Amino acid sequence: MKASVFLRLASVVLALAGLPHRAAAQADAAAGYPKQPIKMLVPFAAGGGNDIIARVVAQKLGERLGQPVLIENRTGGAGFVAVNAMLAAPADGYTLLVAPNSVMVFNPVLYAKLPYDPLTSFAPITRMAAFPFYLAVNAELPVNSVAELVAYGKANPAKANYGGTSGVFQLVTEQFKQKTGAPFEYVPFKSTAEVATALLNGQVTMSLIDPPPLLAHLKAGKIRLLAISTAKRSTDLPEVPTMAEAGVPGVEVEGFSGLVAKAGTPAAIVKKLEAEVNAVIKLPDVTERFKQLSVYAVGGTAEEFAANVARQIPLWKDVAQKANIKAE
Repeated sequence: MKASVFLRLASVVLALAGLPHRAAAQADAAAGYPKQPIKMLVPFAAGGGNDIIARVVAQKLGERLGQPVLIENRTGGAGFVAVNAMLAAPADGYTLLVAPNSVMVFNPVLYAKLPYDPLTSFAPITRMAAFPFYLAVNAELPVNSVAELVAYGKANPAKANYGGTSGVFQLVTEQFKQKTGAPFEYVPFKSTAEVATALLNGQVTMSLIDPPPLLAHLKAGKIRLLAISTAKRSTDLPEVPTMAEAGVPGVEVEGFSGLVAKAGTPAAIVKKLEAEVNAVIKLPDVTERFKQLSVYAVGGTAEEFAANVARQIPLWKDVAQKANIKAE
């Protein structure tokens, strides 16, 4: 037997011999996890939908794991600040990232160069919750339908703008513009709570926005909803028509708030987190809190999360190309 062949065979034998030890190490890592507080990084400022969802889950997850799960808001750079902070930490499950559509799907569509790859830089855990986008305006604006909003934008070009926090809001609204011919221009904010405030003070005319920051203003009669982005009406706000019912077929999208660890995190720890988060979002008080926020639990496996991301990226890339939108 040639020496090179012998050496390759020997290396294979040694690798196979080490498998039980590595499997045992993985199991030990999960059995002893967590031994210290866990950080959950949120790419947006406090008060937005993803932040609120993260705080609801973090509290219950900490109770189940026996260690605090601490929220850290790392804003800026279209989510890059939070992503880079997570990727700079050890792959040990003690630094997690709240990963919404914007980070997982829309940044890869909009940016030619990313400091991460959504399919290889992360260890997906699960999608915690999903939510519709509501087309919202100030209640004092003289529009009561989508058609009237489009006409208002065309008649008032100086006021034809919309608020959003990231690529997800921009691309969803650009899809709406492609379908309606609406002329609204993008104004960026750090959180959807800030977008809601901008709607109230007239800084922006409209927004396709996640529900949580809107609800208090909606109850106070200060915000009017014109349409919802999902295929069916919401059971919480059944009077709000779908986009198709409002005369804009083809705008069907929901946002999600996922959770990921750094690639290379022991698989047993990822699976433990997957199981625990899935248990948390099924708790009756969490389900009720989500309902109050007009969001709903998703859950599922890490593999399902990854497949969802891989499926969405090419769909939204087409929207971005048609709108000629690129980010630098």
